Amino acid sequence: MHGAGSLAGKVAIISGSGRGIGRAVAFRLASEGAAVVVNDLDPACAAETVTAIEAARGRAIACAGDVTDGDFGERFVAAAIETFGGLDIIVNNAGYTRDGVIHKQSDEQFQVMLDVHVTAPFRILRAAAEPWRAMARKDAAEKREVIRKVVNISSMAGTHGNAGQVNYSAAKAAIVGMTKTLAKEWGRLKVCVNCVAFGLIETRLTRPSGDPEATIIIDGREIRAGVPAALLDTLKAVVPLGRAGTPEEAAGSVYFFCSPDSDYVSGEVLVVGGGASL
Repeated sequence: MHGAGSLAGKVAIISGSGRGIGRAVAFRLASEGAAVVVNDLDPACAAETVTAIEAARGRAIACAGDVTDGDFGERFVAAAIETFGGLDIIVNNAGYTRDGVIHKQSDEQFQVMLDVHVTAPFRILRAAAEPWRAMARKDAAEKREVIRKVVNISSMAGTHGNAGQVNYSAAKAAIVGMTKTLAKEWGRLKVCVNCVAFGLIETRLTRPSGDPEATIIIDGREIRAGVPAALLDTLKAVVPLGRAGTPEEAAGSVYFFCSPDSDYVSGEVLVVGGGASL
């Protein structure tokens, strides 16, 4: 890693970046010169990612914790500004699944998906609103154009729906609406707000059911994620490219929306699914 990349001098916060797609995004942005605030529910995962980035001569700090905590958004934004002196990029990536057909879903099972995929990003973005308004005023006074970026992570479950995921699909559809609204609200602040909707990507959530790695611990409760092996094979078969995407490939699409190449792109949803149209 080095400081002369396309994101040199930028500061990014990435939720859920201790592993999986978020970790790959953190590495990609750091490799392009950004200083990164890494978040994970597991402090050890966040710290390990920071150590790995620093070992590659990148800059990173950890801000561990649950994104659904009421004060997390303020703490996350403050970590970037207090440590690195600014904030240029927000990637709302943290999340997980709690699948089930609608007649077997409890209110709690539905609500937790809204909490992590909708309310948490809302609070993070709300926490950034006043700092970004102040930064935009300062930029204008100094006659500088600084383009800041938000990338919200959705899913093809949110753009197309998915049986057994009414809670997750509803939440991931909601983040699309949030994206398009903030693109309109924040354009005058020179903030581009976009969304990436992933299809089948190799993560804990898409491991075969029963795989120990497909287990997530939330508030001391074991959540079994993963996909039945037979269904996983079917999903891969309907992807025109014939396989699941890698976290690094997923990170590339997020990087595009963070890079100067997308400085006139806002309010868009990029589907990254290997050509699938489920």
